[in-house]
Amino acid sequence: MKIFVANLPYHITSEGISQLFGLFGVVLSTRIVTQNGKSKGFGFLEMADEQQAKKAIEQLDGSPISDRNIIVRPAETQDEEPAHAHKRPRIAFKL
Repeated sequence: MKIFVANLPYHITSEGISQLFGLFGVVLSTRIVTQNGKSKGFGFLEMADEQQAKKAIEQLDGSPISDRNIIVRPAETQDEEPAHAHKRPRIAFKL
């Protein structure tokens, strides 16, 4: 199951997230989103077992890490987005 984690302290690493969620089950992958080599404060991870992932979400959502309370949610997949999401309307211009 894929999980979205936000409001992360900027110093936290993928390894740190993996260790934290590893307390609940097997973590298959983690990725902290960065820009110019610096954390943007959110990331994604994938856990092997859905029940363990749901328990991790329930237990860790709102938990303090350093000076922040993290946000933990199931990650939305592109399949779940409406067909019109994130698309700009096309406008035809005549010159």
